Amino acid sequence: MLKFSRYVFLFLIALCFSGTAFAAGDAPHLPGSELSLIWIIPFAGILLSIALFPLFAHDFWEAHLGKISAFWACTLLIPMIVQYGFAITSYEVLHTYLLEYIPFIILLLSLFTITGGIALKGSLAGTPLLNTIMLLVGTVIASWMGTTGAAMLMIRPLLRANKGRQNKVHIVVFFIFLVANIGGSLTPLGDPPLFLGFLKGVDFFWTTTHMIIPMLLVAGILLPVFYIIDLVLYKRELAAGRDPFADIERGIPLELEGKQNLLLLLGVIGAVLMSGSWDSGITLTLYYVDIPLQALLRDVLLLALAGMSLKITAQSTRKLNEFDWFPIEEVALLFAGIFITIIPAIRILSAGTDGAMGGIVTLVSHADGTPNNIMYFWLTGLLSGFLDNAPTYLVFFNTAGGDAETLMHQDTITLLAISAGSVFMGALTYVGNAPNFMVRAIANSSGVKMPSFFGYIGWSCIFLLPCFLLVTWIFFS
Repeated sequence: MLKFSRYVFLFLIALCFSGTAFAAGDAPHLPGSELSLIWIIPFAGILLSIALFPLFAHDFWEAHLGKISAFWACTLLIPMIVQYGFAITSYEVLHTYLLEYIPFIILLLSLFTITGGIALKGSLAGTPLLNTIMLLVGTVIASWMGTTGAAMLMIRPLLRANKGRQNKVHIVVFFIFLVANIGGSLTPLGDPPLFLGFLKGVDFFWTTTHMIIPMLLVAGILLPVFYIIDLVLYKRELAAGRDPFADIERGIPLELEGKQNLLLLLGVIGAVLMSGSWDSGITLTLYYVDIPLQALLRDVLLLALAGMSLKITAQSTRKLNEFDWFPIEEVALLFAGIFITIIPAIRILSAGTDGAMGGIVTLVSHADGTPNNIMYFWLTGLLSGFLDNAPTYLVFFNTAGGDAETLMHQDTITLLAISAGSVFMGALTYVGNAPNFMVRAIANSSGVKMPSFFGYIGWSCIFLLPCFLLVTWIFFS
């Protein structure tokens, strides 16, 4: 798989640089207003592959997911080259990979590597109370170390604590709801859409002051619901004569191994903050794509911090965490295809009322031109659940005017609707937010048979949609 992914990477690089010979004038954008919905078929194809292959051809999927991702990318790239030429195709791929995919994967890789070197040792028995407390802790820290960092830090101890439990799918599902999504609501560090808003001029603590009540409402519903479900299932196991914690050694004090990685996590937070708050004024331009110096420095620092973690962490610590590279490899290969196939969908949305999804865009405004905040919340949210939530946030941020000062002070509810929709509803599917997929992969590798793509959506519809309807009624109606 890795060998094939290298071929795909080299193909994409060759594609990009072959396009430079055709470059002239302004950046050759893909014309979103000209694209029909047919161009979204490859994106729908990769989503359906993620949904169906693990269900009906699991072994084939595990062995060839990189090839499947590359196949769907090629079904878009080849027609795009034929229709619009190498210049436009090269620009779109370079723009997406250099400014979005590569920084995205580097951040995930650094967090995955560093948190994989932190292990919580001791007698952890996954009782309903302990599980609820761990979900609460993960939800609280997610806004300060990112949903990816919090998810990678907490999922392995939680899985170990529940290794003897018979019913544990619900634990991972609610973990994705809370730690991998809802918990990242309060700062730009928490979730990529909010970080993009920070880069656009939204104050760092605007999200804290405005998102805290909706976040507490949703978390305040989901945590008690989880506790009740977990308690009922736990009592069923006890009633059946099972002792889920028979193999756990009692009396071993809790101890954090690999504590030096906590300092590296602070380094990750510092590198991300630096890239968002410091404008060097220096950019590297590669085929019309401007890469700020601070972004390059951030990515170099993140890779260096990941390398330091590998160097200073004992292998026994990673072994205790059952650490392996497959989850991050799976995410990297699948999102390599997702980030390419999503390009036409984002371009169509960015075209506004002139695009093939113009009907969707017009829904966010009333007849008198005032924003329809209910629709901003639901459209941003539903599209975030199936597209990447970061570019979806940007589309609706710009649709609402794109001026951070105006949105923060005059159209506050509109900005809240966009922010809450993109963060909260990233939990609707596995592809709504990157940590969702990583947690699923780690849980599967630990022996937890996670729901299929559509099975997970069933869980989210039952438990999340009622919460979002309540949020709509209280904050946006």
